[in-house]
Amino acid sequence: MKKKVFALVLGALLAFSGTACGGIYESGTPTLSESEAKTELATLLKKVDVRQVTNPVLDIYSDDLSESAALADIDTFPITEAGTGEIDIDIAAATEMSADAPDDWLNVVAKRFNREGYRIGDKSVSVSIRKITSGEVVTYINAGLYQPNVYVPSNYAWGKMLEASGVGIEKISDRIAGNTAGLLIKNDVYDEFKAKYGNATVANVLEAANAGDLTFAYTNPYTSSTGLNILCAMLKAFDPSDPLSDKAANALLEYQKNSPPVAYTTAVLRNSARKGLVNAMVMEEQAYVNTPELKSYEYIPAGIRHDHPVYVFDWDTDEEKEAADLFVTYCLTDESQSSATEKGFNRHDDYKSQDPGMTGTDYISAQKIWKQNKNGGKPVVAVFVADVSGSMDGEPLNSLKNSLISSSAYIGSEHSIGLVSFSSDVTVNLPVAQFDDKQRAYFSGEVKALTANGGTATYDAVLVAMDMLEKALEENPNAKPLLFVLTDGDQNQGYALNRISGIVGGLSIPVYTIAYNYVDNGDLEALSGINEAATIKAGSDDIVNQLRNLFNVQL
Repeated sequence: MKKKVFALVLGALLAFSGTACGGIYESGTPTLSESEAKTELATLLKKVDVRQVTNPVLDIYSDDLSESAALADIDTFPITEAGTGEIDIDIAAATEMSADAPDDWLNVVAKRFNREGYRIGDKSVSVSIRKITSGEVVTYINAGLYQPNVYVPSNYAWGKMLEASGVGIEKISDRIAGNTAGLLIKNDVYDEFKAKYGNATVANVLEAANAGDLTFAYTNPYTSSTGLNILCAMLKAFDPSDPLSDKAANALLEYQKNSPPVAYTTAVLRNSARKGLVNAMVMEEQAYVNTPELKSYEYIPAGIRHDHPVYVFDWDTDEEKEAADLFVTYCLTDESQSSATEKGFNRHDDYKSQDPGMTGTDYISAQKIWKQNKNGGKPVVAVFVADVSGSMDGEPLNSLKNSLISSSAYIGSEHSIGLVSFSSDVTVNLPVAQFDDKQRAYFSGEVKALTANGGTATYDAVLVAMDMLEKALEENPNAKPLLFVLTDGDQNQGYALNRISGIVGGLSIPVYTIAYNYVDNGDLEALSGINEAATIKAGSDDIVNQLRNLFNVQL
């Protein structure tokens, strides 16, 4: 087992030293400069065996995937409290109240409710809680893949979006647990910010960020309620008279050119804050209260409130709606609300929503504006590096194939994509090219043709992919480079991480690592950490959703 040592050093220092295959690395060696990294890359590649696929497989049966075909089974989102009543209602609940403690308030209340023995007529009543982000519920309902009995999103924007999509939805409570979303500004810059810009409004934070006085980051507005909320507040700040105007869209485009990448998850955002890479960001108040490492930040409510409204649907029976009313009443009891307060909810009750005045259709349009402008007008050039070593044989490789093909539906045709696979040696399956219909069909064909055997030369493949990206950037210097490594195990052949880390740091290419059914020994997280990317750890059943959301943010 390789020794696990994290060496994440802010600024220009982040590299490792050690032997070529020992896998042991330690801090202290400066990252190479870009020119040094290019020279070192060329030197190391001389010892890497690379095979080029000369006639890639063209998947002539590859059709555009429907959204429903690109989604994983709804059961990849776990039931965190299961009911056993004759009338059991499925509640799709926001993750800040349906996860592990302290984010488990609704689970706790549901467990108590299920013990009370409620009945409707001669039938026992219970509730089951499903942990799922508010945005994912909208995605799955609109795709026709999920029909919960009750929906408890963080805020009412998602309910409006379902209404705009033609879903028969009825709000039965405006609030079951009070919360706000807002801005976090590091204490050591907050006073200077206030002196120069006044109150911490979204408009003032954006002005400070554009001036270089703050580094402000936010989360994915397709899944994150806070991300959607603050995005709409940003658009409103860009154009108060019409947040969906060309003026607002162009201002967002300009802002995104120099802003940090949109965070894949809130956890990634918190990690960036911990390392000092951002000093202003978005966060729900309940999460802020329950995250000790954020106590060095000032919290300022912004946007609309996150009071967790409750919705039922046209497809619910009268009994199911009556059971939903019983549960809502139970959530509003003094005991339940006292528990909510202990879990970080019910603060800033005096805060009034700063409503951007958007309809459900407007919220959907705001997401599209963000999708079009999130990369600051830069096309993406990306290479996928797929592990086809012997340990990937069977379910891991099938999962990799399915997730890559399904998730590729979310990659825009304006981007350029390449594919590399590796076992004991490295194969360039597909050179980097624009992801038009033909390249998409080649990508699908080559992914489907992957077979597994041999050792695991992970970092040899990373070097090959880096070289492909560098050559693509020579042709299009304005592009945004990304590298995705998909693997299930540790490197055991070729170069080790300590030998290539200086190159990765010098070239400044973010490396996203996706670990299939695998407990990372630290190498993958360290590789992603060099240029502040993310490591995704997922089982075969939920990797499709993980990649889909990552691609929505990055591609």
